[in-house]
Amino acid sequence: MTALAVLTYPNIDPVAIELGPLSIKWYGIAYMTGLIFGWLYIRRLITTPKLWYGGKAPFTLERVDDLLLYATAGVIIGGRLGQVLLYDPDFYFSNPAEIVKVWKGGMSFHGALIATGLLILLFARHYKVSARSVMDLCCAAAPIGIFFGRVANFINSEHWGRVTNAAIGMVFPNGGPDPRHPSQLYEAVLEGLVMFAIIRFATHRMLALKRPGLVAGIWLIWYAIARSISEIFREPEPGHILNIGPFTAGQVYCLPMLLLGIYLVWTAYRREGSEKATV
Repeated sequence: MTALAVLTYPNIDPVAIELGPLSIKWYGIAYMTGLIFGWLYIRRLITTPKLWYGGKAPFTLERVDDLLLYATAGVIIGGRLGQVLLYDPDFYFSNPAEIVKVWKGGMSFHGALIATGLLILLFARHYKVSARSVMDLCCAAAPIGIFFGRVANFINSEHWGRVTNAAIGMVFPNGGPDPRHPSQLYEAVLEGLVMFAIIRFATHRMLALKRPGLVAGIWLIWYAIARSISEIFREPEPGHILNIGPFTAGQVYCLPMLLLGIYLVWTAYRREGSEKATV
């Protein structure tokens, strides 16, 4: 299959910095950049009184530092275990030493989401704050990390798209000789940049943080839509049990996200004030 105008994969060296035996990869830099920028953005939201019910944020700046630790653990541990359990258990159980090699790539968004969600509940319980407001803050910052994560997928030449004869076809070094959709970049735009714009409008125009759970609900709904669109162009996980007819495992995993998002939006409008917000 020949594309009308095949783009050239930039073939970026996955190692960004190499100092003797120490090597730092773009993959790790992308994840840490997303987490740090997300942490800074949450600090900015916390210190903007007009965004909060009664002008008071649900917790202090000191707690934001603790939240970063919880989120980092959820993203890294959950992302990796999600890839192992949700997408490629046969390979990893046959090669258990590969499970810890996070630097080689292979992180599941849905796994990271589940783990981070559970740790948010633990964080809220431990510090006695509204779990919904914590979810809102994390979801407001998440598009930043998702954007960098998808760019990291592109640099790592993983999770590429389906074979195409469109003008945007790109031959990936480990994707065979045929041009493919650079679907990682589609996801970076839809799940990262567009998502950030939507959530920013919600927080600063709709003042959605005053209704705990609303931002998280909007985020879940849009992610489910954006990921489902991207899956049309992304190569499905081969042989996955949830590749059902025209639907991919990624789309199936997004269905409960969509339903939960609708529930959170609906209940957010039935509540009044952050003081009354619970899980």
